[in-house]
Parts: sequence; C-alpha cells; structure tokens
Amino acid sequence: MPTTSQALGEVTASDSTLRRFLHGLPGVDAVGLEARAASLGTRSIKTTAKAYAIDLAISMVDLTTLEGADTPGKVRALGAKAVRPDPTDRTAPATAAVCVYPDMVAAAKEAVAGSPVKVASVATAFPAGRASLAVKLADVRDAVGAGADEIDMVIDRGAFLAGHYLKVYDEIVAVKEASGAARLKVIFETGELSTYDNIRRASWLGMLAGADFIKTSTGKVAVNATPANTLLMLEAVRDFRAQTGVQVGVKPAGGIRTSKDAVKFLVLVNETAGEDWLDNHWFRFGASSLLNDLLMQRQKLATGRYSGPDYVTVD
Repeated sequence: MPTTSQALGEVTASDSTLRRFLHGLPGVDAVGLEARAASLGTRSIKTTAKAYAIDLAISMVDLTTLEGADTPGKVRALGAKAVRPDPTDRTAPATAAVCVYPDMVAAAKEAVAGSPVKVASVATAFPAGRASLAVKLADVRDAVGAGADEIDMVIDRGAFLAGHYLKVYDEIVAVKEASGAARLKVIFETGELSTYDNIRRASWLGMLAGADFIKTSTGKVAVNATPANTLLMLEAVRDFRAQTGVQVGVKPAGGIRTSKDAVKFLVLVNETAGEDWLDNHWFRFGASSLLNDLLMQRQKLATGRYSGPDYVTVD
C-alpha cells in the first residue's frame, strides 16, 4: 500500500492508476464478512458496561432532520434536545451534532450556541447528488457560510459505478477545499453500490481524497447502514491508518433505531478498529429515532422502570 504522499502523487495521478489501485484491493469474502458481523452482534455486556455504552452512544448521535417540511422552529427544538437530551436529568450527555439542510444551519447554530454540539449540514445536492460541480460547491459554501461545523456530502454514484473514479475523487477534493475548516463526511449510499467490493473501493477512494469521515448512507433508500457494511468500512479505516498514519471516522446512518442496535455497532467498532474510534470525534450514528430509545433505556437502568415514549420529547 502507498503512503499518503505517494497515494496523492501517484495513485491518483490518472484514472488508470486510480482504477488499478482500487481494483487491486483484496476482494471481500461476503460470507465471512457477514458471519463475523453476525457473531459480533451476539456479544452480551454487563449492566455497568451497558450504562457506559448507552451514554457513549448518546454522545455519538448526529440528531437529524432532513425533511421537506422542516421549519426553523422544528430545528430549534431539535437543537435544544441535542444540547439537553433528557431535561429531567442533567447527567445525560449532549449529542455530537445536529444535522440539517443548508438553509437551516443558521437556526441550528443559534439553538446550540454555547454548547459542544456541532452543526452538520448535508450538501452537494443531497441525497441524489444529481447536479453540476458548480452547484454542489455553491451548496457547500452556503452551508459553511451559515456556520456549519461539518459537511455531509454525497458522492456521484453514477460516476463511481461507471468506473469514473478520478471524477469522484476530484469532486471530493473540491468539496473538501470548499468546506474550509469544516470536517467532511463522505456518503457512499452503500445500498446503491451493489457489492462489498465497491464499498471497499469507495472507502479507500474517499479516504485518499481527504474525507474526515466515511458514511454509509443518506437514510433515503431501502438499504442503509448494516453491521456488515459498517464492519467493512471500519476495516478500511483501520487499514488506512496502519498504512498512512491518518485516522478517518466512520458514520453508519439510517436504520439504527434501538439501543440494542447501537450497542452492537459499538462492539463492531471496538473489536475491529479499536478503542481509538470509541469517541464521537471518530464515530457517529446518523439517526433521528435512535436517541429516544437510548434515553428510555437509560431511564430504565437508572430507575428500574421503563418510562415509555411519552416521557421523551417527540422529534
């Protein structure tokens, strides 16, 4: 594997060199990958560890609203919930971020002002990515100009699937530059990439182009984050750091709804990438309904009683 400087100077020098590198990555054993993900998902943890895991998972949530009916009022309420997820318990940690469309960034920034909660914004013609590069970059600059701390971009899946890897690479590089100081999460939409080999190639492509995070999905298609595709991406960031010294985060998004699911993903992180990734700087959950279940399970551990959904705010 090349070092970072070699990767940028040689591997990405042309479409042919990039294709040769990506197609030279080891093929994915689909059966083995899914079996390992399933096996890790059966791990049980003790009550004390479960309490720690739930708080850790809360701190990793990107509390998300990405609907056409979003309003500034809804975003402000979501921001308030991100800052203080359980108004009855000040010991509950804040979430990692609030994730909104670019035109809602200003409202989100106002809502989380003075807190550690970041504001993430989807951009680049989310979720389909069907726009010119100029439009995508304008989308990014609009979000950053409004105060976004993080940008979640979508790759051009059509270009990727057609084998135009350098085009995808160049777009990520351009978006990274337009993002400025904002951290960049690169969304692959794994449900549309068809094969595990493609997910591995997309992971390395995104990391070579400068992604701060690689992210499974938009949450807008039928197949989103799964234990298997997340495990594959965790292996990729682990191997990338081993080869280059550069650490990249992972964000599974879409379909993770329960505390039990979240704990399974944390086990995947610990057993695959390692403890260095067990922090919201390096691992996130893209979720909307997950937080409520985490809060209900947290209340049950603290009181011995299951409060139910009426005791948490509706997003």
